[in-house]
Amino acid sequence: MSKLNWVMGVVLSLGFSVGHIPAVQAQKELNLYSARHYQTDEALYSDFTKKTGIKINRIEADDNGIIERLKSEGDKSPADVILLVDASRLWRAQMQNYFAPIQSPYLEDRIPTNLKAAKEARGVAWYGFSTRARVIVYNKANVKPNEVDTYEKLADPSNAGKVCTRSGAHPYMLSLVGSLIERNGMVATQAWAKGMVANMARNPRGGDTDQIKAVASGECGVALTNSYYYARMLLSTKPEDVSAISKIGFIWPNQNAGGVHINISGGGVARNAPHPKEAQEFLEYLATDSAQAYLANGNNEWPAVTTIKVDNVALKNMGSFQVEKVSVADMGKNQIAAQKLLDQVGYK
Repeated sequence: MSKLNWVMGVVLSLGFSVGHIPAVQAQKELNLYSARHYQTDEALYSDFTKKTGIKINRIEADDNGIIERLKSEGDKSPADVILLVDASRLWRAQMQNYFAPIQSPYLEDRIPTNLKAAKEARGVAWYGFSTRARVIVYNKANVKPNEVDTYEKLADPSNAGKVCTRSGAHPYMLSLVGSLIERNGMVATQAWAKGMVANMARNPRGGDTDQIKAVASGECGVALTNSYYYARMLLSTKPEDVSAISKIGFIWPNQNAGGVHINISGGGVARNAPHPKEAQEFLEYLATDSAQAYLANGNNEWPAVTTIKVDNVALKNMGSFQVEKVSVADMGKNQIAAQKLLDQVGYK
């Protein structure tokens, strides 16, 4: 008797018809397109798979790379979840119809209104899952903190030749300007941008860590940076970082004038997600207590869910602060106006 015939005989003797042989259940999975390039997220994804049995297939690139990939793939994109790291980028992806709005009472309850897209009839396109602040660092030897303790003061003539920032085309800058447009209006924000250009110590260039180091070296008197870059240097044991931190001061801007500007890392379900149920389950997982604490601690950020306590030495050392009331969705939609405004005043 052949091996095949023997197997079929056993199957029939157990009472199964050939057409009803139990199939091996395929593992559930989802395809994640992520602009979060932090190695610390690995444990987060592993925990999700352990808890749900859903395997994560991950594609990582910067935000532009993710959006360009979605554009080239079109309706055949295999993406289930899209994670991006700035309100302006999330708004851009929403306007290009890359998200499928979802209905999730859990996320509606957990994520504050100002940290997610506006609710539509079909649901919400994207949610913020962690926050970071746009803070000010200054050279303690050359600048007094009361001279640079608001975004507006950076444009004051008294700070001529002292200011350093990223490029005016960078999303971090566009989101800040988008927020200032909401807070102060277009005319006042344009005047502020002109003042910033007049006060530059050098043409805008480099990333946020470059701005911090330039302040420490004395090339710049004052600079803008995302809070987590400063927190990384606070935690660093590299001699050059320890030396740099000792030379700079840190400010939560606008504590008596509208609060510090915040931005988000967030995401949503992709428009043509082949696994929409698993995709929504993943987003809801990101709003759980354990995932929120890990997202924040992993990159020195704060949880979007306000009830979560974060045990992070650097963040504790940076102290408490007042946050702006502007919706990240509103600052995102202002990015086109922000870019036009910056171009008009010659903000490179």
